[in-house]
Amino acid sequence: MTEIFGPVIHGYSREKALRDGELVDVGDDLAREVTRQFPLALTRAAHEEAVAWNHGPDQDETGRLRDVLHMARRSMLTNPGRERADFRVLRVPNRPGATRPLALTLSVVIGPGDDGNPVITVMLPDED
Repeated sequence: MTEIFGPVIHGYSREKALRDGELVDVGDDLAREVTRQFPLALTRAAHEEAVAWNHGPDQDETGRLRDVLHMARRSMLTNPGRERADFRVLRVPNRPGATRPLALTLSVVIGPGDDGNPVITVMLPDED
């Protein structure tokens, strides 16, 4: 493949990132609730910080994911036309004994997927 600046030296597809676990697919049903039509994934780091839970029955990963997706959708709607927008979500950190919700800043990015069609990715602000 040749690009404007020459041949691609290294490429890492979204499909491979999903297979490798670097991206966590939210599934078609939840993605449709948020985007109506575009595939949606979280980076592994964003998922671990905002969604993952393994410290008791008082939190639910699906509920935590819905909170993140709701705030991501709100951010997309209030920043139309932007490819990237930051938003904050309150979540109890996934640590033993943690009970107080803390704010976490995430970014939602809309861009082309492997086939050029739009995809949405939620990530930590310092991730690309």
